[in-house]
Amino acid sequence: MIAPSTALLVAEKGIEGDRYRTQRNGPRQVTLIAAEDIAAIASFMKRDQVRPELLRRNLVTRGLNLNALKGEKIRIGIAVLEITGECAPCSQMETNLGPGGYNAVRGRGGLTARIATGGKIRIGDLIERVS
Repeated sequence: MIAPSTALLVAEKGIEGDRYRTQRNGPRQVTLIAAEDIAAIASFMKRDQVRPELLRRNLVTRGLNLNALKGEKIRIGIAVLEITGECAPCSQMETNLGPGGYNAVRGRGGLTARIATGGKIRIGDLIERVS
């Protein structure tokens, strides 16, 4: 996994270069997780920190209550995402974080989204609800 400073979101597909980019308009084209939830996961695992890439999510947000966005549309830069649901942890969390990793992430795994309008996004782009 890499942590680029920019990414190209392709409408109805996913993130350009992402190995999970889909060929159909599925509900899990992008995954988001809050930095605050990553800090909570680290605390549960009794670690100073957890590297975001260990959680296998695409985008990390800060200062935003992701759970309040379920079923909403958001804009990041010029891209528009439709929030489609919760991003449940997988068994890989036990491998990546160690014993208890799955349960540490449960309820804090972030959200999944479909890309309605594509575009290039950058670290630091404002995230806003679309009405």
